Amino acid sequence: MEKLISYPISILYYLCFGLTLVVFHPIQWVCFNVFGYQAHKKSVDYLNLFLVRCTNILGTTYTFKNREIIPENVPIIFVANHQSLYDIIGIIWYLRKFHAKFVSKKELGKGIPSVSYNLRHGGSVLIDRKDPKQALPVIKGLGEYIEKHKRSAVIFPEGTRSKTGKPKEFAQSGLKILCKYAPSAYVVPITINNSWKMVKFGAFPMGLGNNLEFTIHEPLAVKEYPFEELIEKAEKAVVSAIINN
Repeated sequence: MEKLISYPISILYYLCFGLTLVVFHPIQWVCFNVFGYQAHKKSVDYLNLFLVRCTNILGTTYTFKNREIIPENVPIIFVANHQSLYDIIGIIWYLRKFHAKFVSKKELGKGIPSVSYNLRHGGSVLIDRKDPKQALPVIKGLGEYIEKHKRSAVIFPEGTRSKTGKPKEFAQSGLKILCKYAPSAYVVPITINNSWKMVKFGAFPMGLGNNLEFTIHEPLAVKEYPFEELIEKAEKAVVSAIINN
């Protein structure tokens, strides 16, 4: 029944979603090229606010727990499980004061209005998953960037989205590089729940009435742990709050 009801609602959703991407693309261009980073950052924040509002058409709500424990004025490495692109929309808007930058696959760097432009110009990095050697210096650059500017990087160590919500084993290489080149950073684990339900039928129709829940766990100072212990603690924290349903 949900799937049947979702067809007309999903059409409306995609119309609004697509229109938002198209409208904000030139806004981003003007902000970046005329007014610089801060203006572009604001345009991206509000792009994602509008995208969040688009998902409200589907009955989607967002809950962020423990945002107050995230350290401020220090580099942050957010480490999260990955269930859908709606993870990213939620993080950009609700954690906007931390200037989140993403490690993303290079295919997203072209062809998608607003999204591709932000990935290329907003401080995120694009990697070729088929070429690990290319990824290493790119991620190193992101680590140096957040260390210098006291901003945040978001990494999904599973490497790809979980289509059922069940977590996959964390890969270590990307996080290890970020920690090495942002030694004053804090690793902040995030558990994301129910995001996969947005696309449980595939790209169309959309899942309805889901509460996307983001749980922030205790920050871990990079300088206080050997890397192996750090990633073990981060993975354990993320997995501990995943809801199996």
